[in-house]
Amino acid sequence: MPSKRHSLTQTNITVLLGNDERFSTFVELSLDATSIDLSQFDLKNQDEMVPDISVYIEPPSLDDEPGEDEVRVTKMPDLAIEVLSPTQAINDLLKKIKAYFALGVRSCWLVMPSLEEVRVFSQQLRHYKNFDLNNNEVVVDEVMDIRLPIQKVFRRRFANSLGNAS
Repeated sequence: MPSKRHSLTQTNITVLLGNDERFSTFVELSLDATSIDLSQFDLKNQDEMVPDISVYIEPPSLDDEPGEDEVRVTKMPDLAIEVLSPTQAINDLLKKIKAYFALGVRSCWLVMPSLEEVRVFSQQLRHYKNFDLNNNEVVVDEVMDIRLPIQKVFRRRFANSLGNAS
């Protein structure tokens, strides 16, 4: 179950990457994972994966006619981003990251809003760089050539007004 911090962090990253003309960003895009057996990763869903944010250098075609849409995309993103919610286990997201790499995703991020931390993985779970608000100014993804100000990833500009809504 996503939370305020999860939602705000996901929005911040989507806006930051969406403002970079090199990328197309998609939120909660269903990816067709039937090309591999997801049971090897001990995942519940066996035919699709849904990252919090999918980032493409060359996006899937958007040439659908009005009234048509692609429900499950076969083209894998270049970058898959998972934002940890308070009800998720980190191990579950690490399994998803393994599956993303097996599907051909080039880079994966595990974003932990409660710790204000981003782990950038490149092709394997053992190869990652850790960025946190206390020790880093920029999140760097060398595979994707991305540099994001970490303050903007975790900015709380809207958090107070959301908590006061009646």
